[in-house]
Amino acid sequence: MINKITEEIRDYLRISAPQLTKEQKTRMYKIINSNNPRFIAYGNKHSEIEKYVKEIHIKYDLSYTEAFEISQRLIKSDIHDEKIGGIFLLNRFKKNFTHETVRIMRELIPENFDSWAITDTTMIRVIGPFLGKRGNEGLAKEIISKWSNSDNLWVRRASIVILLKLIMLKKEFEEAYVFEFIEKMIGSPEDYIQKGIGWLLKTCSKYNPDSIFNYLMDNKEKFPRLILRYGSEKLPKEKRTQILKK
Repeated sequence: MINKITEEIRDYLRISAPQLTKEQKTRMYKIINSNNPRFIAYGNKHSEIEKYVKEIHIKYDLSYTEAFEISQRLIKSDIHDEKIGGIFLLNRFKKNFTHETVRIMRELIPENFDSWAITDTTMIRVIGPFLGKRGNEGLAKEIISKWSNSDNLWVRRASIVILLKLIMLKKEFEEAYVFEFIEKMIGSPEDYIQKGIGWLLKTCSKYNPDSIFNYLMDNKEKFPRLILRYGSEKLPKEKRTQILKK
């Protein structure tokens, strides 16, 4: 049955794909910016994919074990829409997640996560909420610490997104912990790491804008401009101007 359902999802995503112009397709590929040379994207809306996998879940009354197997097969695809479908299907079983779920997902990242979109969707929708549950605080910090040391770009990006998701859930953050994490990551030259750090700072600025303003001002000479721009995005205009002033 797992083979049948997996192929049913694949067929639906291929058949339901919108007819994109060359310009639309080029723009979509540029935005997703996959590092997979075999990358394919059909262009299905994420909301439609999520709606469809919900119907599949109900139609076949899937168990967690079945859904997880199907999800892994879809995530291992070179087709973006199938990866997203696998993530959304797995997301329907959050109550069943364990440490083992996180371990398996971590193993999938190096070979199968090929863009910021796949990484961020998985961490925001699947892994982050699980690690944000009461009682998982220690596990969350352990995961963030280990993943931030990875040689793989998307594993390191994932550690940033998990942390900012936890901050979103709690609506507060520990200054010392977050700033120490940033100091550790700041040496990474990749744009997607710097953008991730900026996104993390921007998220924190919603809950303690003065702290983030002072932190950015104190570090404006050493932080890449990309981080300063992203991190100050939600601050008052006059404070953002101060941060970005050369």
